[in-house]
Amino acid sequence: MSLLGDSPVKRTRRETLVGLLGIGTASPATVTQEQLLQLSIEVSRPTPSQKAWLTRLFRRSGIQACGSVLAGIASDRNILQPEQRLESIRAFYPPSTGPADGGPTTEARMVRYAAEAPAMAASAASGALLQSQTTPAEITHLFTASCTGFMAPGLDCALIQRLGLSPEIRRLHVGFMGCHAAFNVLAAARDVVRADSRARVLVCCVELCSLHLAYGWEPGKLVANALFADGAGAAVIGQLDEGNADALRLSDTASMLMPNSREAMTWRIGNHGFEMTLSPGLPNLIREYLRPWCEKWLARHGLKITDIARWAIHPGGPSILDAVGEALALPNEALDHSREVLAQHGNMSSATVLFILRKMLEHMHDGPCVALGLGPGLMVEGMLFRENADQPAKIS
Repeated sequence: MSLLGDSPVKRTRRETLVGLLGIGTASPATVTQEQLLQLSIEVSRPTPSQKAWLTRLFRRSGIQACGSVLAGIASDRNILQPEQRLESIRAFYPPSTGPADGGPTTEARMVRYAAEAPAMAASAASGALLQSQTTPAEITHLFTASCTGFMAPGLDCALIQRLGLSPEIRRLHVGFMGCHAAFNVLAAARDVVRADSRARVLVCCVELCSLHLAYGWEPGKLVANALFADGAGAAVIGQLDEGNADALRLSDTASMLMPNSREAMTWRIGNHGFEMTLSPGLPNLIREYLRPWCEKWLARHGLKITDIARWAIHPGGPSILDAVGEALALPNEALDHSREVLAQHGNMSSATVLFILRKMLEHMHDGPCVALGLGPGLMVEGMLFRENADQPAKIS
């Protein structure tokens, strides 16, 4: 046997650098937070003291306007005027007739989801393809996420037809994962590209939260009424090379299940829509557990919290943003983009982080960026974006 045969051969390989090559977003017509407060009063039938609490809740939400497919599609030339939009929503959500009234059935809400979600998803996905200069024929994988509706054939089949994607495309759908689902599908997309540098993955998150307005007087559900809205976000994920050197490099992803947090955030299917609850103790969990985990994760990359130039924090609500800022000792301006998206669009569940990243793109190359999201579990998900620098060869 030759010496060559007896000795292992060391081969050098370069790590595949993965980036967000383009981001697209889509929103329906908006209604003001004051209009939504008026609607919430009609469906919850509060006492005078309860109405005062509800008014404070809506006005302290940090939200100015929210999108709702029930108010019309933003791209429609015949878009309704502001008061007509509220009347359009009322046609789906008439005033409560009493304590036993739960509003539209889950079946009725899912019929509307199936009618509205594909168009919004396709609009966001088309924007991502355009920004990334990617043709539908170049997409090898399609990953979708949504926690606000179910249908089969699903969003993947609708997007294949609407965008002209290959009928043989590889597909993955992440359902009912909540606000951090985008982090999980982007992590899965990164893994695909690292395994096959020729892959181009189209990720699309669409959420129609306005289809799950809660009737009656349950404070936890009314908090959700005040925060959530509709929107879609999409991204094209692929290898970074000379042709897309300015794209945003997705360096790493990470997750952590917080201890003793099972009931801090829930999302369950009821007879009258999906039911969200948020525990008042959620901010305290963030303050206790977020920083130690974040420090440990960043340390694996030779980074400290103070090294991060930009933060894309999912705006679950003003108290959640405040808790994240306090836990990580961030300057007030670090949350500006998150607060701006919350004010203009509301919490669009999984789609929201893509709105924030798109807004931040022009500043992303100032240094490392971290995106954080929270969802049922209570889980925290993270993404680390780095400058697109050449990596040293690895020995394998």
